[in-house]
Amino acid sequence: MITQDLAPVERKVHLISLGCARNRVDSEVMLGTMMGKGWKSVDLPEDADAIVVNTCGFIGAAKEESIDTILTAAELKKTKPGMRLVVTGCLTQRYKTQLAKGLPEVDLFIGTDEFTRIGELLDSVEAGQEQGSIHAKRTHYLYNEEMPRVNTLAKHSAYVKVAEGCQHNCAFCIIPAIRGRLRSRPIASVVKEVEALVADGVVEINLIAQDLAAYGRDRKDAADLFSLLKALVKVEGLEWVRCLYVYPENIDDALLDFIAREPKIVKYLDIPVQHASDDVLKRMNRGVTRAQLEEIFSKIRTRIPDMAIRTSVMVGFPGETEADFEELLDFVKTQKIRHLGCFSYSQEEGTVAGRMQDQIDEETKGRRQALVMEAQRDVSRELMQSYVGKVLSVLVEGPSDESDLLWQGRLSIQAPEVDGVVYLNDGPEGAFTDCLRGTIQQVRISESHDYDLVGEILDNQPRASRPSTGFEARTT
Repeated sequence: MITQDLAPVERKVHLISLGCARNRVDSEVMLGTMMGKGWKSVDLPEDADAIVVNTCGFIGAAKEESIDTILTAAELKKTKPGMRLVVTGCLTQRYKTQLAKGLPEVDLFIGTDEFTRIGELLDSVEAGQEQGSIHAKRTHYLYNEEMPRVNTLAKHSAYVKVAEGCQHNCAFCIIPAIRGRLRSRPIASVVKEVEALVADGVVEINLIAQDLAAYGRDRKDAADLFSLLKALVKVEGLEWVRCLYVYPENIDDALLDFIAREPKIVKYLDIPVQHASDDVLKRMNRGVTRAQLEEIFSKIRTRIPDMAIRTSVMVGFPGETEADFEELLDFVKTQKIRHLGCFSYSQEEGTVAGRMQDQIDEETKGRRQALVMEAQRDVSRELMQSYVGKVLSVLVEGPSDESDLLWQGRLSIQAPEVDGVVYLNDGPEGAFTDCLRGTIQQVRISESHDYDLVGEILDNQPRASRPSTGFEARTT
């Protein structure tokens, strides 16, 4: 009898990435790993043979979103026999046993250190093994440039994670328990990854870690953020390098001087401060005072007058008095920070703060959060108005989410996903084309809003675009 080999059946995956940019990079590695096993990424979950939910387990709201997303996927799974559901990420690492007991619909649970095995583990499920199994061992995983990865941010922009884990012991934070202690990549590994991304069309690199300024402190080869940046600016074709999540106490003069004189390092620092009351900062175990924060911000602005600072603050930490909150509110109003996010404290088991007395009620947290964001809206509106009439460099991203008639881009002082955008209402000769995607254009700013700007492109330099990756990402 003559037999004929049949082509393998194409398997389709829909991956949902929740939480932070660090989680997104993990999702991109999972996609790359699965594609190496013959999977294809699709945009719609109903078209998939497997749905992967990469969860966030940092705070209460993120955990709720993760559970809701899993349950929605489980309902869809009921309508499609043979569909697989995989739950990965921080929530699995933190609550692996509870999730396995409460979610029998899930075929596979994978934590933060073993997700690179997702392809082989799914193959085992397909073979009738590993059903409902948990893979969340602490292996001290460290990402490197050789791992398969699908850049899902854009053709022209990418996150690069330079370290895993965290060496801090903030009273409110569970991350060290989930992700482990600080583990930094070699500088050569980071550079090789950036070179590969640039060769694929990336012009903007966003460096991420739990604390970027702590990069290299666990290593014995003298690696640090300053040395890393000096190596990265030598990469030909790279236009912008952005530093995200830099703890304030680790910012030194040499780093600031280098950022000031190096054109490829965008004048932008994400510096999480969390609060401005000395009493609250001490209970948070943050290691700085308000006076020190103000001194650091003043030094940054003196050395780099056009520096855009982004920060995050927290309201409702246990024991936060009205006087403490008023200090924070005054800090927001007087410091005039370019980009600011405000979060309500979430009482998390396993943290020092979770065991503290004087927990704040949700109504008070909500009121305080609204007041901070109202104050920041006024600050941002004033700062945005200062750009009207100026011609600025804008990285063009493509059609706007707001209107089919507009395109959008970002200034170098606007990070992807978290800051405002520049809406482009007119292109060269009145037309937008795909060749503008991923190019840096000169834009005359004509309008300002609370967080966004409007302008028109003055010239263009064509560059090829890239199709959709079939990846869904949301931030919390």
